Amino acid sequence: MSVPTPTPSPVPAPTPTPTLFEALYRGRRHVGFGGPGEPGATHTLYPVADGQLAAAFIATDGSAEAVRAAVTEGAAPVAVAADDPELRLLPPLLPTATGNALLSGFMGTHRKKWGGETQPEGAEFTPPKWFFKGFGEWVRLPGEALNVPAEPVALIEEPEVALVYVNDADGTPHYAGYTFGNDLCDIGLHRKDPGYNPYCKLCDTALAPWLFLGEPPRSASGRVTITRDGATAWEGGFDCGGDALYFRVRDMVEHLFSFPAVRRPGLVNYVLLGADEASFHDGFRIADGDRIAIDVKSHGIAFENTVRYVSPARLA
Repeated sequence: MSVPTPTPSPVPAPTPTPTLFEALYRGRRHVGFGGPGEPGATHTLYPVADGQLAAAFIATDGSAEAVRAAVTEGAAPVAVAADDPELRLLPPLLPTATGNALLSGFMGTHRKKWGGETQPEGAEFTPPKWFFKGFGEWVRLPGEALNVPAEPVALIEEPEVALVYVNDADGTPHYAGYTFGNDLCDIGLHRKDPGYNPYCKLCDTALAPWLFLGEPPRSASGRVTITRDGATAWEGGFDCGGDALYFRVRDMVEHLFSFPAVRRPGLVNYVLLGADEASFHDGFRIADGDRIAIDVKSHGIAFENTVRYVSPARLA
């Protein structure tokens, strides 16, 4: 007698991480819920005051439901096409006073740079190197140019996770969520002399406007494509999730926020966690006018920016 093969139970699709964004529409700040959507899609936007969304992460438990309730109660929604020319997306939680936001990050965090190992459990934590990138107004959005000094030694794109925190009135940091960025820098200058690293980081950084309301991702992977004169010049994959790092994310962040300078009341912190190896390690050199497209396939978002070499201004 034949035995019927049992029908396997369907595997449920993973629950998507709640996502939100802020945007200016007709001169007023709004918040929307969801990701970038397809071309021609419509966003439902809710008007918010400057800092209202950031305050919601302080006043609530930070869950998607609580934050949404805090910023939409009593607000009149408006439907706006995603490609409406009057809609301008903003970096996550960026205050109008952009000096109240700090962009910084960690270096040398990827397991590939530690022989594929991870920091041993129970070992004394030795923090990775940290760098200061700039204030909030230095952040660039998808589609905007990434400006670099006119004669870089060797540029490198760095797709990575950016954690977003907002400090309350006492300076206590509250985690809001994460997004993705491209920390463009002059790795050639750094390799010439590690002491030049502060200079090497003086290149623009792009951040995606979509804020994912969940714990820092264990896995975040995708692909980089660099085009030159309309043709693909280089492409390769990347993994920038927590499992790809030597250091534990919690340890890195707790060490950073042990410094009072980053706990200034009201400050928004964008914290870059470190990047995989990229085009530079493959022998490719980024040139003026190259377009860098980062497709975070694991999270369904993509963004691109053009690199621009900028000549220095003459001193008066």
